[in-house]
Amino acid sequence: MNKKILIVDDEPNIVISLEFLMKKEGFTVAVAGDGEEALAKAASFEPDLVLLDVMMPKKSGFEVCEALRADPSQAGLQIVMLTAKGRDTEVAKGLAIGADAYVTKPFSTKDLVVKVKAMLGIA
Repeated sequence: MNKKILIVDDEPNIVISLEFLMKKEGFTVAVAGDGEEALAKAASFEPDLVLLDVMMPKKSGFEVCEALRADPSQAGLQIVMLTAKGRDTEVAKGLAIGADAYVTKPFSTKDLVVKVKAMLGIA
């Protein structure tokens, strides 16, 4: 399989748990703690999917999503927005700027793994 996932979140506990979870499922994982680092890692690591927090320092998840969608080399990238902001307007904004899915915190790790695998075409 060896699909690559970039985890972007400024909350260390979330990063640790997501990194552990995705590695346990067999994914190759990289992490970034802010929006600028996320863009740099996306360019060098070339992930298949990004788990992207919305509220972060330097660049928000919305800004990162827009930048990734504007980059032709990232055309096949799947983006899952992860956020505590679950209002309809936030979800609509995330999807409008190019996110493929929107997951609100707190979320079920089991459901997130199922969603990630489905988005990457893994049974």
